[in-house]
Amino acid sequence: MIIVCALLLCVASPASAAEVKALSGEESRYPHAIRLEHGRNAGDILVSVNKWTQTEIYRGNRHGRSFRRAAVFTDTLAATSFMCCAHLYELPSPVGDMPAGTVLWAGSVGTKEHGMEIRIWRSPDAGTTWSYLSTCASSANRGGIWEPEFSVDASGRLVCHFADESFGVSHSQVLARTVSADGVHWSAKEFTVALSPRGYRPGMAHVRRMPGGSYYMTYEVCGQRSQYFCEAYYRTSADGWNWGDRAAFGTQLHSREGRYFAHTPSIALAPNGTPAGRVVLIGQMLMHSSGKIDEANGARLFVNDNGGVGEWYEAPAPVAVPQARDVNCPNYHPALLTSLDGKSVLEFTSDFNAAGACVTQFASGALPAHP
Repeated sequence: MIIVCALLLCVASPASAAEVKALSGEESRYPHAIRLEHGRNAGDILVSVNKWTQTEIYRGNRHGRSFRRAAVFTDTLAATSFMCCAHLYELPSPVGDMPAGTVLWAGSVGTKEHGMEIRIWRSPDAGTTWSYLSTCASSANRGGIWEPEFSVDASGRLVCHFADESFGVSHSQVLARTVSADGVHWSAKEFTVALSPRGYRPGMAHVRRMPGGSYYMTYEVCGQRSQYFCEAYYRTSADGWNWGDRAAFGTQLHSREGRYFAHTPSIALAPNGTPAGRVVLIGQMLMHSSGKIDEANGARLFVNDNGGVGEWYEAPAPVAVPQARDVNCPNYHPALLTSLDGKSVLEFTSDFNAAGACVTQFASGALPAHP
């Protein structure tokens, strides 16, 4: 496999807390960001963006004011198809022969006509060089398989979460998972959320291990015929593998004003000095309690100071995307990353520029104290 790496400066000058910058001048979407916690690069930020046939990795320091392109790679299967919905993850503990600090990338690769896979690449050097590792899930037919997400369960196993359309006879789409002790050999699929009637479509899982050791998952449920089409939900797990009744919707995520997010919910954790932890939530579209698009659409995030359970209050989003709507660019899958002290949040999201290209933008904003 050919790995192409570049060190191109994309944003050179520091950005103020209120200033929105483009990650690069090139078309990109579906950002995902992590903060490294191991090795000499601890504190640095990695961001992946999707360009359909290739992935770009950007690196910035802990302040998130500027980013350099650290790597570009194309999965061999994607060279003749496409890839999307990519995810970055740093191993918090060893898995197989991979030490803590190994960075993993996973994406949906292939086509519905010829089959799709969740393909995994790994980097031993904080995102600079990459090589193919394994496939954690494949479509059983022409159904799509989307939106991978990793976590390490309480037993130290690597879990791959994804949305799967290949159970079309019984379900239009399910949230499913596989597990591996070494990152190479994967179990059979198991359902996490599989709803009735058939048209309901859970997807877009995000999983975090909370400060107290439990696990928290957010996801969307599309296909509902009510106002809550593609609304965000959550569920919890004690061990990171067992997630409760797969036929249950989970718990809806509403702010105390009654607003909710539709499409692509994303979460980040911030320290707040409690075992429960602070959860910050964002989504593509902000909906009013009436079910209509809210006037603050694309300009809010939600904060919860009790581990994602109970009351959520609202705060301004660092990047405003007022034209956020149900297409795969404006505010589609925004990514959040909190500062080390938990006082601010860095947002990456996409929007159309003046020339009509979809580009990834970023900015930082303050997180409010609990009101």
